[in-house]
Amino acid sequence: MREVVVTGGATGIGYAVAQEFAEAGDRVTITGRREHLLKEAAARLGAAYAAFDASDPAAVTAALPHLPETVHVLVNNAGGNTDRGREPAMDLTAVARAWRDNLEANLLSAVLVTTALLPRLGPDARVVNLGSIAARGTGSGSYGAAKAALESWTADLAAEIGPRGATANVVSPGLVLDTEFFGDGLDEEGIRRRVVATRNGRPGRPLDVAATVRFLASPEAGHVTGQVVHVNGGAYLGR
Repeated sequence: MREVVVTGGATGIGYAVAQEFAEAGDRVTITGRREHLLKEAAARLGAAYAAFDASDPAAVTAALPHLPETVHVLVNNAGGNTDRGREPAMDLTAVARAWRDNLEANLLSAVLVTTALLPRLGPDARVVNLGSIAARGTGSGSYGAAKAALESWTADLAAEIGPRGATANVVSPGLVLDTEFFGDGLDEEGIRRRVVATRNGRPGRPLDVAATVRFLASPEAGHVTGQVVHVNGGAYLGR
């Protein structure tokens, strides 16, 4: 039985990922900032939970006693576009804050949790980071830049942990419905426009992403590392 940690595991893609592992018989720990949602999700999953802010070094350190002593699979899913709902920046101080927020939420959170758990990664461990189609020139400003940086860091991580038989990869979704990502900011026209860009004519589902994460975490994927696996219906072609 493997020990699996999923950050941002209470809702959306993170919850679907946690459910995949829980249904496979793995022991799952989900994390996030909202303890009430984590507690409810963990009860449904039969999982453990630890509430903390993954972008806060002190909070990550304080959470370590509540995380498994050995980690076989780490899924860094915590993040989101922190620009959503924010007023446009009117001065350089606001610009800096906006960029730092997205970098902390989407890059630093993964770096901190992974670095804290590196000594606990078991032989042949799997690290899967959740990226975004926004990293490949589709816009979204500081959010896209943060996800692009996540891809670069994952390549370095793959080299660092490779000698122990471990792998590190990015799963990069396009449009995925049934998540909190867009809030109230995506209307039917926005969905239609994104679906038109796909090759299969439909939006993504959390399970599409979760199944890809599950494969990358499997023993059979031991020779797949340092890669970005795109799950977007062909809206971006990784070639």
